[in-house]
Amino acid sequence: MKRRLPWEAAGVWSSARRAFQGPGPERELLVQSLKAAGAAALAWAVAGWWWKAPMALMAPWAAVVLVQATVYRSLRSAVQHVLVVTAGTAIAAATAALTHNTMVAMVIALPLTVLLGNYSRFGSQGLYAASTALFVLAYQSSTPADVGHRVMETLLGACIGVAVNALILPPLHTRGLDRLQADIPRRSARLLQDMADSVSTGYDIEQAEEWHTRARYLGGAVTELRTAHSWHEESLRLNPARHLRRTTPARRAFEEDLHWAHITDHLEALARTLWEAAGTRPGFDLPSQPALDILAELLCSAAEVCRADAALYAAEEDEKDEETVTAARGRHLHEAHLAMERLKDLLRSGRGTGTPGLGALNAESQRLLVELAEVAGSPYAPR
Repeated sequence: MKRRLPWEAAGVWSSARRAFQGPGPERELLVQSLKAAGAAALAWAVAGWWWKAPMALMAPWAAVVLVQATVYRSLRSAVQHVLVVTAGTAIAAATAALTHNTMVAMVIALPLTVLLGNYSRFGSQGLYAASTALFVLAYQSSTPADVGHRVMETLLGACIGVAVNALILPPLHTRGLDRLQADIPRRSARLLQDMADSVSTGYDIEQAEEWHTRARYLGGAVTELRTAHSWHEESLRLNPARHLRRTTPARRAFEEDLHWAHITDHLEALARTLWEAAGTRPGFDLPSQPALDILAELLCSAAEVCRADAALYAAEEDEKDEETVTAARGRHLHEAHLAMERLKDLLRSGRGTGTPGLGALNAESQRLLVELAEVAGSPYAPR
């Protein structure tokens, strides 16, 4: 425990420093935290100082928990929160009126409110059903007037929380999506280039295993990309700032990013085949040197296609640069297609090699090029 404290302190200090140094998740978290605190203070000022409500605590309590990660989530949670608090208050007040005993009322009300809170439609707000019932019973505020005040103050706090989140720097989750959409092609290009550099000159099992591991990690990045798309789409819903903020670099649609899911799958299969051909699988020998030379050319050209796709983000604001990068991508894709045809001719001719490894490499390389062509917008029709 003592050893962990300095490490935890260093991590907290590093996060705090990044929050003040520039944009990033740390700053976004800081902004949302300050907004939640501000919403709670405003709700308290309105309910306790101006309205002089008898249960003013309910307003800041609702406001602070409803400054959510997206405007849509704030609004949805506000509806859930008001319904849950109203239900918890009503159940507690009814049991108190029927039993006239706090202990007995708790025994009846708490199981009901806990079950109600576990209803999936209430999401994370469900836990407030039981806590609201506890407040009502513990402070014996179960008269119709008390119930009305509690509901109205909760509604006031919910409105303030949603309004603060929607009108003051409304959260728009684009950074993670931008990073991943450029990072996955860039990492794919590095992996393909490393494979191309070593395939023709000779590689060993350790290198092939490392390629396979990196390809699997790329699959994890694609999963993160799917999550980032979900957050991005949700953050745009009901967000008044969606048309006010700059949206460069351009973002691919989710359907287009599905091609990268297939590309990483083919990269993993390609790396696994090279790993098996290096000696991990009996009867799965390396193809002949001419085949490996052609494969190296194909992988090198495919790496350039991926690199050009990543470079399109940097060229987005300059149309001339974008045209240059697009033309280069098309040229490298054509070169990869030519290498693919040569590899298929070699397989068909059976010159010097007929191993299962070459057939597997041929199939995965072709699938890879089909997906890269789809990304480039020029479908590849293998002959």
